Amino acid sequence: MLPILEGTVPVMKSTTRGTLAVVVAGVAAAVGAATATPAAAVGAVPVPLPLGGAETALGMKLPKVGGELPVPTTGTPGGPRFVRGRLLPQDVVPRLPVHGGLPGLDARAPLAHVLDDGFDHVAVDAPVSDVRALAPGLAADGPLTAPKPGNAGLPGLKLPELGVLGPVLRTAPTADLTAGPGL
Repeated sequence: MLPILEGTVPVMKSTTRGTLAVVVAGVAAAVGAATATPAAAVGAVPVPLPLGGAETALGMKLPKVGGELPVPTTGTPGGPRFVRGRLLPQDVVPRLPVHGGLPGLDARAPLAHVLDDGFDHVAVDAPVSDVRALAPGLAADGPLTAPKPGNAGLPGLKLPELGVLGPVLRTAPTADLTAGPGL
């Protein structure tokens, strides 16, 4: 064991300092990436409509309106599926799944009484609705059959096939319309 002398400071080599700096920067980047939320992870982005200044300037109650815009995300397309008796895979251009939503709305407006100075309210609440969609795809088959053992292992001739797979859209929107006393 070597004794540590007073007044001496060990000198760190530049390669050691550079390696240490890279390690510290990598750890900081990993911690920052773990705490940050990517935009695609958020289902919907709230969009408020600020009318407070207009209420003050006009001296009257205005509707309160806010909305939500969904963030669409794409899924992974299905891989090729080989079917017995076909030369090409079943879906030449696979369908691409897209997940998103219909925009949401939250609106509340004052409803004045006709005979006195009171107010009621009417409100519409339409939350973001989930939308699942599949983009169109293409199915095709070539003009040759699979190789046949009775034909010396050669494929036979047939008519080529081509088909367009239509898009699919699935959603179930909901909304609430309410009217009641007070603002």
